[in-house]
Amino acid sequence: MKLTRGFLYIIAFLTVLVIAGFFALRIFSEELTELAFVPTAEFAEQEPLEANAYRDPAMWFARPGLPEDTVRWQPAFAAAEGAQPPSSPAAAPPFALFFIHPTSYLEKDHWNAPLDDGESQDRARLFIKGMASPFNRAGEIWIPRYRQAAFGAFLTSDPQANQALDAAYRDVEQAFDEFLAHADPARPIVLAGHSQGALHLLRLLRSRIAGTPLQNRIAAVYAIGWPISLEHDLPALGMPACKAAEEAGCVTSWVSFAEPAEPGQMLRIYSDFPGFDGKSRAGSPILCSNPLTGGMGGSAPASSNLGTLVPNSDLSSGELVPGAVPATCREDGILMIGDPPELGHAVLPGNNYHVYDIPLFWKNLQEDVARRVTAWTVAR
Repeated sequence: MKLTRGFLYIIAFLTVLVIAGFFALRIFSEELTELAFVPTAEFAEQEPLEANAYRDPAMWFARPGLPEDTVRWQPAFAAAEGAQPPSSPAAAPPFALFFIHPTSYLEKDHWNAPLDDGESQDRARLFIKGMASPFNRAGEIWIPRYRQAAFGAFLTSDPQANQALDAAYRDVEQAFDEFLAHADPARPIVLAGHSQGALHLLRLLRSRIAGTPLQNRIAAVYAIGWPISLEHDLPALGMPACKAAEEAGCVTSWVSFAEPAEPGQMLRIYSDFPGFDGKSRAGSPILCSNPLTGGMGGSAPASSNLGTLVPNSDLSSGELVPGAVPATCREDGILMIGDPPELGHAVLPGNNYHVYDIPLFWKNLQEDVARRVTAWTVAR
C-alpha cells in the first residue's frame, strides 16, 4: 500500500534527527551534545494563552470537525506467501482520545517552541501520523498544539529546563479543560502520549485526575516512551499498572531497546528527573508493560507480534509485518526486542529504539486499546 507523503516525512525527519543529534553521543562528548541542542537564550516566561484559546480549531492538530486523514490512517499488511489474510481491526465501543505529541522543536533560540514556528509544527504533524494512528478506532480524537519544551531541555540539569516543561504543561492542561468541556460525556476516555507528551500526560493524571470522579471515565492510559518509576511515580498516579490484557482503568508504558542494549544515557536522564514523590528515581525499577501480552513484565515471542510498521528500503511505502520482533521485560524495566530489526536509520545510540516505541507494536497496540475500552464498557 502506498503511504501518504506525510508518513515518508516522518521517517525522513527521524533520520535527520538521529544524524544531527543523538548520533553525536557516539562521536562526541555529552558536553558537545548539550552545546548543540541546549538553548542559549535566557528562559522567557510564557504569557498565558487567552482563556478561550483552545476554542479555536487552529489550536488543535485534531479535534471533531477537523480533517482526520492523518490520525485515521490504517496501514496495509505485508503480503506473505501462504499466509492467511489478517483479520480486520478489532471493534471497540466509542471512546474519546486525548493524545499529546512528543518533542518536535530542535532549535536553541527558545526554551519553548513558539506556536508560529512552522518547522516544529510540521514535524509534530508527522509524528502524529505515525504515533496516534494506532488509536484510530476512537469515536473522537483530540490532539492539541502546545508550546512544547525544546529538545535541549532534556539534555541539561539547568533549572530553566524545568521552567520550560512547566510552561508546556500549562498549555496542555488548558487544552485538556477544553477537551473535557466538549468531548461526549457518555464516552470513556483514553489518554495517550509519547516521550515529552507522555511526561505531560502523567503530570495531568497526577494533578487533575487521580482521586477525582473523572478517574472513573479513564478506560486506559498509554504513557509510552517516558520511564515511570514503580516506586516513585506510579503510586501518585491514582491508577495501577495494567497487569492483564482485559484490564481497564490502568497505565501502560515501555521503553524499547535491542541487543546489545546500552541504556546508560536514557537511565541518566531518568535519574535526573525526580519522581512524583520528590525523591530520586536513580536505581528504581521502571514500569515495563509488555505490548505483546498486554500484561506487566514477562516475555512473548515474535510470533505474538501482530504487526510492526516497517518502511521499505526506498521509503516509498510501509507495511505492517507480523512476527517482526519479540518483547521481554528486563528486571530493571527495559523492554528488550531481541536482535536489532531493520527499521531504518532512526535507531538511537545504544540500540535505543525510542522513536519506534509505537511502530514496533503498532497492531498489538491497536488491538490493546479495543480490549481495554470494551472491558471498561462491560464493567459499567
